[in-house]
Amino acid sequence: MEVVVTGRHCELSDRFRSHVEDKLTKLEKHDHRIIRVNVEVENERNPRQADRAVRLQLTALSKGPVIRAEACAADKMAALDLALDKMAAQMRRASDRRRVHHGRHTPVSVGEALAATATVEETEDDVTTTERRVGPIDVTGDGPLVVREKTHPATPMTLDQALYEMELVGHDFYLFVDKESERPSVVYRRRGYDYGVISLDLESGL
Repeated sequence: MEVVVTGRHCELSDRFRSHVEDKLTKLEKHDHRIIRVNVEVENERNPRQADRAVRLQLTALSKGPVIRAEACAADKMAALDLALDKMAAQMRRASDRRRVHHGRHTPVSVGEALAATATVEETEDDVTTTERRVGPIDVTGDGPLVVREKTHPATPMTLDQALYEMELVGHDFYLFVDKESERPSVVYRRRGYDYGVISLDLESGL
C-alpha cells in the first residue's frame, strides 16, 4: 500500500510521515484491496480555532469505491488518530453491510423504508419577509445563506452500489443516477439498516 502525505501551510517532518505510514497499515486488515492512501494536512490560520488548528483528510484508493475521512484537532497526531478511527469505522460498516446483504440478516428494503417515511407538512409563515440578492440567487428573509457549488462526474449505478458507496464516504446521504430508471436519485440513512430514497421524475415536469 502506497502512502502519499502532503501539507498545506505547514511543514511535515520525516518523522511524522513515517508515523503516518505505520498508522495506516492498520487499515489493510479492514480492506485488503487498498492500493494508495492520500493524506492531506492543512493548518487553520484562524487563531480563534486553536482546537481545530489542523485539518487532516484521508482518501483511500482501492479496487473498489473511494473511501474518505476527515478530522480536525489541535495537532497533527490527534487529527490523524481521529481521521483513522473514522475511516476504520466506515470500512467496518461497509463490511457489515456486505455480510448482511449476503444473508446474515435481512434489512428493511429501501421501498419499505420509503413507504414508512412520514409525510412532511409544509407550513407558511404570515410574517412579511424581504427579498435580497446573493450572487445569482434571490433570497427571502435574513439567511444566513451558504452557497457552495460542486459538480461530480456520475456513472449510473444500482441502488445497492449507491448504499455501499454511501457507507464508504461516511455520509448520511448519497446522490447518484439510478441505473435502472436513469433518474437522479438520493439515498439517505434513516435508522439502523433502514434507508429511504428520493428520485426526480424529469419527464413529468415537461
